[in-house]
Amino acid sequence: MSLDALPDGVLGLAVALGAGLLIGIERERRKGRGDDREAAGLRSFAVAAATGGLAQWLPVPGLVVAGAVLVAALAALSYGRSRSRDPGLTTELALFTTYLIGVQSVLSPALGAACGAGLAALLAARERLHRFATQLLSDQELHDGLLLAALALIVLPLVPSRPLEAFGGISLRPLVALVLLIMAMQAGGQVALRWLGVRGGVLVSGFVSGFVSSTATVASFGSRSRAQPAQTAVLAGAAALSAVATWLQVLVMSAVLSPPAAVALFPVALAGAAGALAIGLLSLRSRGALAAAPAGPPRSALRPREAIVVALTLGVVALGVGNAQRHYGDAGLGLSVALAALLDAHAPVASLASLHAAGELSTEQMLRGVLLAVSANTLTRCGVAAVAGGRAYALRVGAALAVSLALAWAAAWWLLRP
Repeated sequence: MSLDALPDGVLGLAVALGAGLLIGIERERRKGRGDDREAAGLRSFAVAAATGGLAQWLPVPGLVVAGAVLVAALAALSYGRSRSRDPGLTTELALFTTYLIGVQSVLSPALGAACGAGLAALLAARERLHRFATQLLSDQELHDGLLLAALALIVLPLVPSRPLEAFGGISLRPLVALVLLIMAMQAGGQVALRWLGVRGGVLVSGFVSGFVSSTATVASFGSRSRAQPAQTAVLAGAAALSAVATWLQVLVMSAVLSPPAAVALFPVALAGAAGALAIGLLSLRSRGALAAAPAGPPRSALRPREAIVVALTLGVVALGVGNAQRHYGDAGLGLSVALAALLDAHAPVASLASLHAAGELSTEQMLRGVLLAVSANTLTRCGVAAVAGGRAYALRVGAALAVSLALAWAAAWWLLRP
C-alpha cells in the first residue's frame, strides 16, 4: 500500500510516533540513573507525541488544548519534584514541544517530521553548543554578533523600502542590507583568522576583505609582502582571493537590485571567480610561516565606517551613472562607469543593475557595462599591487586578476554570441 492510500491521519500518527521515539531515544541516553535521573525518557516522549497526534485527529472539540494543559502540568510537576542539584528545563520544555510536534504531524506530516528531527538534533548537540558558546566564541565576537543581530532585526525593518528615482531606482533598504552583509563578512574573517591559524586566516581574510574593497586589500597585503618577502606567494594569493569576493558581491548586489540581471550575470561572475580562486589557492603550496599579528587586547572585527562608506559611494555613483545615461546615452554611460570603477567596481555595477531593473538598459548593455567596470578596476588594482608590493607581488596578483578577467570576458562572449 502506498503512502497516499493510507487513511487520513494514519500517516500523521505514524510520523508523530516516529518523532517521539527519535526525541525520546536522545533523552533516554541523558536520563541518568538513581535519584538524579530525569522523569521523562523514551516512552514518555513517544507517548507525548502520540497523544498530540490523537488529540488532533479525534473529532473532540478542545481536546488539543486539554492535552497541552495536561502535558504542561505534568512537565511542571516533574520539574518541581526534581532532586537534581542543578535542574534544567530542557527535558520539560522538550516534552511539551514533542506534544506539539505530534499535533503538527497530523496537520502536516512533512513539517512534523522536520520539526521532530530538528529538535532531536538540537538536543543531541548539547556539548558542541556549550563548547561553542563558552570556549570557541570570545566575548568580543559575542558582542559583535549581538550588534549584527540588532541591526538586522531592529534597524533594517525600519528602513523605508521605497525606491529613490534620483539614485537610479536604488532604495535605502538594500543599501543598509549591504552594510550588514559587509559587517558580517568582516566578523567572519576575524573568526576564520582565529580558528584557521595565520596562513588559513590570511587567505580567508583576503577573501572577506574583498567584500569591502579589493583595491584596499591588494594594497594592504602588498605592504605586508614588502615586510615579509619570503611570503609573497601566500600574500599575493590572499589578495587574489579578494577578486573572488568582488565577483560574488557583484552577483549579490545584482540579485538584490535586479534578479533578472543576476541570472544573466551568473555565468560571467562564476567564471571570473573561478579563475581568481584557482590562482589564489595555488599559494597553499608555498612553504614557510607567516609572522603572526602582534598580541594585544581583543578588538572588534566590525568596521561600520568602512561599510557605510561603501554604501554611500553606491548612492553617489548611482546618481552620476544614472544621469550620464539619461543625458548622454551609451557613450556617457560607458565613460561614467569606467571612471567610477577606477576607484571601486561595486558602485557602478549597482547602478547598472538598477537601470536594468528600471528597463533603461538591455541585458547585453548591462553585461558589457559590468565587464567594463571590473576591467577598469583591475587596472587600478594592478597598479596598486606594483606600488605597494613590488614586482614579484604585482606579477602574481596581476596574473590572477588577468586570468579572472579573461575567463569572465570569455563567458560573456559565449553568452552574447549570435
